[in-house]
Amino acid sequence: MTERLFISSVQKEFAAERRAVRDFIRGDALLRRFFDVFLFEDLPASDRRTDDVYLEEVAHSGIYLGLFGDDYGSTDAEGVSPTEREFDEATRCGRVRLIFVRGTDDTRRDPRMLVLIRKAGGQLIRKRVTDVADLTGAVYASLVEYLERTGRLRTRPFDAAACSGATVDDLSPDLLDLFLARAQSQRGYALGPGTPMPTALAHLDLLDGVEPSHAAVLLFGAKPQRFLPSSEVKCMHFHGKEVRKPIPSYQIFKGTVFELVDRAADFVLSKLAATVGTRAESNQAPLTYEIPREAVAEAIVNAVAHRDYASNASVQVMLFADRLEVWNPGRLPITLSFEQLTRPHASIPRNPLLAEPMFLARYVEKAGSGILDMLALCREVGLPAPEFRQEGGEFVQTLWRPEPAEAPEDGTGQVTEQVTEQVTEQVTEQVTEQVTEQVEIAEQELSAEVQRLLYAITGDLARRELQERLGLKNREHFRATYLTPALAAGLIERTAPDNPTSRLQRYRLTEKGRAWLATNEPRKAQ
Repeated sequence: MTERLFISSVQKEFAAERRAVRDFIRGDALLRRFFDVFLFEDLPASDRRTDDVYLEEVAHSGIYLGLFGDDYGSTDAEGVSPTEREFDEATRCGRVRLIFVRGTDDTRRDPRMLVLIRKAGGQLIRKRVTDVADLTGAVYASLVEYLERTGRLRTRPFDAAACSGATVDDLSPDLLDLFLARAQSQRGYALGPGTPMPTALAHLDLLDGVEPSHAAVLLFGAKPQRFLPSSEVKCMHFHGKEVRKPIPSYQIFKGTVFELVDRAADFVLSKLAATVGTRAESNQAPLTYEIPREAVAEAIVNAVAHRDYASNASVQVMLFADRLEVWNPGRLPITLSFEQLTRPHASIPRNPLLAEPMFLARYVEKAGSGILDMLALCREVGLPAPEFRQEGGEFVQTLWRPEPAEAPEDGTGQVTEQVTEQVTEQVTEQVTEQVTEQVEIAEQELSAEVQRLLYAITGDLARRELQERLGLKNREHFRATYLTPALAAGLIERTAPDNPTSRLQRYRLTEKGRAWLATNEPRKAQ
């Protein structure tokens, strides 16, 4: 039997938020079993007084969900707004009250709203939120807690449930600090580096009692796959257009969800054709990939953030000659269709407590817009629109690569043999010692990541600038996979070698690095 949940306020200030919460609850497989959402806007036309209707609905509902913002709203003859009337009625009727206050800056609030917020705060615990994604995550956590407290839910949702065998000691304080620094700089998050682990986890609703939840382990675990083996990402590269063994390139990545996204995106980008732009518009020469980097990252983020983690299957990223396919266990929410994905739609995350920190770290840009951004990015560069389909229990995203350009022909209609001629020249007796040295450098086996780094360096660049140029967010991954191997190979050097930790430290190509670039033209888009 479902319970009526009344969402407060008919103010225009919260029109989008009310709809988003309603759609989120109706679209969530767990919450829709227990709650029937009431929105005043959903009522048909009637000759009844507005204030009579909403007060009756509050009395008939089991839960009052209050949204408090900057505006107090219109008032009745006694100078009281509908929002305050609703709150008072819920209090009088003894209803469960969940109050969410938008923003932390009270300077712009109507003084009457401040009084209402303080009145609510004197009676119950309020939760401050910043945006729609933050609100839906907080509502999810509050309703799950309510169901558990009332005994209606004896098993918590996967992302909120304790991770069996894990303790707070299995989480990495360094990874938490990296996240908090990024969330604070990118989204203005209230907590910063140095926040104690239990405090940060509680603030993010990532504790089940005193134990870390599955979401906490996936976000900050030192070794997440020790507890959740199928959370790894499998990446494969095929030269043709179908799956065929042996697989030319196959890697399995482990780590936190942030590391999985970064490493899987790196794998794909290292296999795509790329061109190096000019510094006409900035002092950085950008790398442009045949599939937009942001679109690749968005597809992988979708798979990692919204997959069904109760499944024993893993996310699979497969790059073919004509397309990129990203497979993840799970299905679309029942309220979304494939056609609706291509239009503005509400965000209905499968794992809200996992998705919210990814939003704070800007791995997810804006609720409900990720796929629209992917479509727009591909359209802007002339690629066919990405496609979405269901294959059994797997949700599949397909991003198309450009059609290969036709090879130039000579006057007789034969394909020119430029490659053969170049090879012939290199093995003639007239090859100089200098060219021989360059060939040796060119043939040095470098990882795809180190090659990308070399292509990206122009002049002296700071570590942060290099990461931004490469589109990498995880600092430790960048150091281990890109920076350290390039330094060890003597391809780049520090501008301040005697002080490696200097805040003024920059990195530049060595003579060896420049020689490698001179004999390895950046790959051109096919």
